[in-house]
Amino acid sequence: MRLDDPAAGQGSDTGDATIPVIGPAETRRALPFDALIPALKAAFAAGATVPERHHHHIPHPDGDGVLLLMPAWNATLLGTKIATIHPANGARGLPSVHSTYLLADAATGAPLALLDGNEITTRRTIAVSALAASFLARTDAADLLIVGAGLIAALAAEAFAVVRPIRSVSVWNRDRAKAERLAMELRARGFEAEAAASLEAAARRADIITCATPSMAPIIHGDWLRPGTHLDLIGSFTPAMREADDSCFARGQIYVDTRDALAEAGDLTGPIAAGVVTAEDIRGSLADLCTGRVAGRTSDDAITIFKSVGTALADLAAAAMVHARCGTSGVSDLG
Repeated sequence: MRLDDPAAGQGSDTGDATIPVIGPAETRRALPFDALIPALKAAFAAGATVPERHHHHIPHPDGDGVLLLMPAWNATLLGTKIATIHPANGARGLPSVHSTYLLADAATGAPLALLDGNEITTRRTIAVSALAASFLARTDAADLLIVGAGLIAALAAEAFAVVRPIRSVSVWNRDRAKAERLAMELRARGFEAEAAASLEAAARRADIITCATPSMAPIIHGDWLRPGTHLDLIGSFTPAMREADDSCFARGQIYVDTRDALAEAGDLTGPIAAGVVTAEDIRGSLADLCTGRVAGRTSDDAITIFKSVGTALADLAAAAMVHARCGTSGVSDLG
């Protein structure tokens, strides 16, 4: 599918504007984790210009929304993720988040492609966590606990298996039926997976714990973490959200995707406000790890924590990969 009607710029001074639209299935196929994770590593090492993300409140009688803009650019490409968040959509039978990614040429500003933003977001999010685990999880980490059963959680086993020898997977969710369904899906994909009856018991035996939940209160406790555990925290992206209690951070070596996490994530703002840790206790960012400026895991007994809030740099890297793999054919699978 191509956007080549007059509204898209046809007949302008620059000639016909033809923008390939790359839909969700095409975007997903272009982002296999065994290629996406190394691409993200290279992107974090190279860096990019990433302005502060824009939040705009959208009032509406049927439920307010948020418009989120996440721009980033490097020497060759620039892009912006455009996301709308409408929490009331659940009652309408619609997803609460819709997103699109506009990729353009950095030198001219000419649009190159319009991509499915939801696939870019989910896949780059868990790929970033797996990339961090390649530095922070023990090399023999084989037992994975997934906390949550949503879109990102559903991709966790596949992503972490690229960087560590994952043999067994436990899934815990507040809704046991959802955990059972995800475990069944993972078994169909070849993983040894089960729904965990006890979150505490599963956490105590896990080598890697990844949390992707909308929790507003801690659900992982520090005294559950045995030496050598790697804790990956995805869900908290506002100061009101928490997935891990203060004792996790008191015990762990802490790393972040970007320094923005110190102001945006309740998992960090809470322990910092309580005096449990300080900003100086953050050992490094993902860019620090990817460039070698900061070492990752220091011993097999260390407890490591990675907190991510998302960055437009990762969106840009994923969009560039989709564009390179799909070319400019404009094939779309929006249907």
